[in-house]
Amino acid sequence: MTDTTTSARTAEAVAERLLTSTLGFVDTLAIYVGDRLGWYRSLRDDGPATAQELAARTATHPRYAREWLEQQAVSGWLDVTADSDPEQRRFSLSPAAAEVLTDPESLNYLAPLPRLFAASATALPELLSAYSDGGGVSWEQLGDDAREGQADMNRPWYERELAPALARVPEVHERLGAAGAMIADVGCGAGWSTIALARAYPSATVRGLDVDAPSVAMARENAARAGLDDRVTFTHVDASSQPERTHDVVFAFECIHDMPRPVEVLRAARESLVDGGFMVVMDEAVAEEFAPDGDELERLMYGFSVFVCLPDGMSSQPSVGTGTVMRRSTLETYATEAGFSSVDVLPTGEFGLWRFYLLRP
Repeated sequence: MTDTTTSARTAEAVAERLLTSTLGFVDTLAIYVGDRLGWYRSLRDDGPATAQELAARTATHPRYAREWLEQQAVSGWLDVTADSDPEQRRFSLSPAAAEVLTDPESLNYLAPLPRLFAASATALPELLSAYSDGGGVSWEQLGDDAREGQADMNRPWYERELAPALARVPEVHERLGAAGAMIADVGCGAGWSTIALARAYPSATVRGLDVDAPSVAMARENAARAGLDDRVTFTHVDASSQPERTHDVVFAFECIHDMPRPVEVLRAARESLVDGGFMVVMDEAVAEEFAPDGDELERLMYGFSVFVCLPDGMSSQPSVGTGTVMRRSTLETYATEAGFSSVDVLPTGEFGLWRFYLLRP
């Protein structure tokens, strides 16, 4: 135990940490408001504004706009010109803040993160019930803020970094690039990973599978806009049922830990592989073992688990209740039970918060 543990802190230090955490929560909700109402985008696209001007641009109420703008300036998210008349103060968004809060193509884009946790905040009564009786709260219950937040947060990584990451692994790259390759993307969500695979490997046919119907509808729209719906398909289906001996490679991007019965899905994926095929699982790059006083990655992943992933996984019973913090040993256990012979970490380089595993039949 170090002197940073709770047992070694004074009450004042614990109180200070709680206050800091609460201020962070306030910022999270305020960022959600600015994101959803289009206030950040207006400040980026239309330039600095007074509260009256911002409200007029976005069809919102000027009194609420002023309070939000002042909160954002006090908290350091926005810049403001000094003026004793509150109605004449002009607020602006710096280029750095604009990138993080409004640019969906940037790897620094994090506005979807508050959106995801805001979805959980609206479901707190259901979460409390689930924590009491062992039930769950599904993605369907969390709604569009959750599914869209998840998709938008991962999209730039898939679009900009997935192809280079896979190209660093010759065995995977060559199999995906073979003429007529058949690829499955299990738990595809809004389809950005599926679309990225299709763009990177134009001779392949890619199938996205997801159990959430609204996500499948989003994925189909995204593929059509990308002009890839001729060789990318999306199916609303439980991935524990897949055609046998069909796929060269099956992917599962950041979804195995959500599944109530992951062994069934992994087994179906293995049985769907042709000779020489394999499965690639991308999941959270958490530590090998649990330890107190974890780093920011561990803290963030437990946050996802407490409020999103574990409740979703528990919403369909029976459930193994994995949660977001799926350590390598847990995946290895699931893979062995599903009939895979080995699980190896792939040398894909730095890829956000995630790690890639290769599962061989």
